[in-house]
Amino acid sequence: MSVRSTVLAATVLALVPAAGAQATAPRGTLTGLVTRGPITPVCVVEQPCDEPAANVTLLFTRNGSVLGRTVTDANGHYRVRLPVGAFLVGRPSARAPDRRLDPNRVRVYAARSTRIDFSIDTGIR
Repeated sequence: MSVRSTVLAATVLALVPAAGAQATAPRGTLTGLVTRGPITPVCVVEQPCDEPAANVTLLFTRNGSVLGRTVTDANGHYRVRLPVGAFLVGRPSARAPDRRLDPNRVRVYAARSTRIDFSIDTGIR
């Protein structure tokens, strides 16, 4: 093999991993707490008016496609890794954007963990 062929082969092999790394879409992480409330028709000063929302499924959509899904734990906490960009957030039984979920739009940043807490309006008044 000539020196020229060896250099060309080495260059190609060096670029292959770099090309693969660029093909992977950048991702970020969302974490936080989901609460629901009010949980009683009348809120009392010394008692909480909302509570953690356990076992709630959150769907993260863009252009009508679900790109992420997570379920809250028993304490209402969630964590999800998503591609970078803006998302509508909803629940399986609701239309996106979910008007009872606040906020119902989020943005994910590359290589960053962002805390976003959600609240679900129960409609109790």
